[in-house]
Amino acid sequence: MLSAILLIPLLGALLVAFCRNEERVKWIALFFTGVELLLTLYVMFNFDPSRSGFQFVDYGSWVPDISVMYKVGVDGLSLVMLFMTTLITFIAVPSAWNYIKERKKLFYALLLLLETAMVGVFISLDLLLFYIFWEAMLIPMALIIGIWGGERRIYSALKFFIYTFAGSIFLLVGMVVLVILYGSTTGNYTFDITELTKLKLPLEVQKWLFWAFFIAFAVKVPVWPFHTWLPDAHVEAPTPGSVILAGVLLKMGTYGFLRFSLPLFPDAFKLYAPVVFVLGVIAIIYTALVALVQEDVKKIVAYSSVSHMGFVMIGMFSLNVQGIEGAIFQMLNHGLVSAALFFVVGVIYERLHTRNITQMGGLSEFAPKLATLAMVFTMASVGLPGTSSFIGEFLTILGGFKAAKWAGILMALGVIFGAAYMLYMYRNVFFLKPKVSKFSDLDLRELATLAFIAVLVVWWGFFPEVIMGFFHSYVSEILKVAGV
Repeated sequence: MLSAILLIPLLGALLVAFCRNEERVKWIALFFTGVELLLTLYVMFNFDPSRSGFQFVDYGSWVPDISVMYKVGVDGLSLVMLFMTTLITFIAVPSAWNYIKERKKLFYALLLLLETAMVGVFISLDLLLFYIFWEAMLIPMALIIGIWGGERRIYSALKFFIYTFAGSIFLLVGMVVLVILYGSTTGNYTFDITELTKLKLPLEVQKWLFWAFFIAFAVKVPVWPFHTWLPDAHVEAPTPGSVILAGVLLKMGTYGFLRFSLPLFPDAFKLYAPVVFVLGVIAIIYTALVALVQEDVKKIVAYSSVSHMGFVMIGMFSLNVQGIEGAIFQMLNHGLVSAALFFVVGVIYERLHTRNITQMGGLSEFAPKLATLAMVFTMASVGLPGTSSFIGEFLTILGGFKAAKWAGILMALGVIFGAAYMLYMYRNVFFLKPKVSKFSDLDLRELATLAFIAVLVVWWGFFPEVIMGFFHSYVSEILKVAGV
C-alpha cells in the first residue's frame, strides 16, 4: 500500500507532462492528490495505534553490494506526517488555479514530483533512501519558487537551494560515518534505520554525529540563526509554493530530529537540550518581535512560522511525554494553519496585487466570508482554546516548563507576542478605514478550501485524540529508547 502511495503522484506527474490540454492538467493533479489522500486515510483506518514499531512495511533488495534496501513503513509519527503531506498537497492544488497562469503543465508536474519526494522522506526506513528523497525535494521546490515566484524569485530560489543543500552535506557525512561505525562494530554494513538505532555509540562519537545531523535538520526547520532563507523564500514563492513550504517542508526537519537524532544519539540529545532551549526561546521571542514591525503580510506569516517552530523544538528536546506529544501535534497544527494563512494572503494578493499592510484596511466590509475564515485561522495561530493550536502550544509549554522552568515561562511570554503580531495583522487588513473601493469575496473554490481547513482546525481543537491517538505508543517507545 505504501509503495502505491509513493508511486501514484509520480504517475500523475507523467500524465500531466504528456497531457496536451493545459486547462485539464489542474484536474489531473487534483485527482491524483485526492487519490493519494484517500489511500492515506485507508492506511490510517487500518493502522493499529496500540502497537509500537512499524506497520505496512514493504521491502526489497535494491543495491545489495552496499546493503541498500528499498524499505518503507509507518509508525505513529510517520503516519501523521504522511497524512499531513497528502492533505496539504491536496489543498495546494486548488490554491494554484488562479495563481498559476503560465507553464501549467510544468508546474503541476513539479508539484506531483515534490509530493513523491515528501512522501518518500516520511516513509523511508532505509537511511540512504531517506537521503535521496530528502535531496530530491530540493529541485522541484526551487524550480517552483524560481519560475513562478516574485521579482526576486531567482535570488530566493538559489538561497533556498544553497542553504538546504549545504546543510544536507553534513547529513551525508554523518550518515556515512554512522554506517561505517555500525559495520566495524557488527561486521555487517546496513542503512536499515531499525538496525542502526540498535547501535550503542560512545558519548564522544554521539556528540560529533549529533551536530552533523543537527545542522541539516536545523536549516530545514529552520532553527534560529539558520532561518534567514525562509522569509525570502516565502515572500517570493507563489501561493501554492508557500502552502507546501510552510505546511510540509519545515516539518521534515523536526521529523528528522525525532526519527534519527533522538534514537541514534540519545545521550547527546539530552546533553545539548539546554542549547536547543536557548535557540528555541530566541526563535520564539526574536522572530515575534521582527514580525511586529513588518509591512508585508506574507513576511508576518513567514516569521510566525519560525516562532511557532521554536515551540516544536523545545517540546521535542524536553524529553517528556507532554513536550514530545505536543511537538508532534503542533507540527500538524502549524502545517494546517500556516497553509490556510498563506492561502488567505494569496487570495488578497490576487485581488489587490499588493501585500503591503499599509495599503489594506476595511476588507471585512467587502469580503465578510474571507474575514470570518481569516479570523478562525488568526485565532488558531495565537492558540485560542477551542482551536487545534491551543492543545499543541499548551503541551509544548508544559513540557518545556517541566524540563526547564525558565524556558516554559519565556514560551508563555512568546504566546503573548504571537497574539500581538497576528491581531495587529488582522486588524490592519480587515478593519480600520477601507483603503480600497472594491474587493470581491471568496469564490466557491476558495470558500470550500478554506472552510474545509477551518472545520479541521476546530474539530482537532475539541477532539485532539482523533490525531494524537495515533502516536501515543510511538512517544512511549521513543522515550524508552532515550532512557527517560
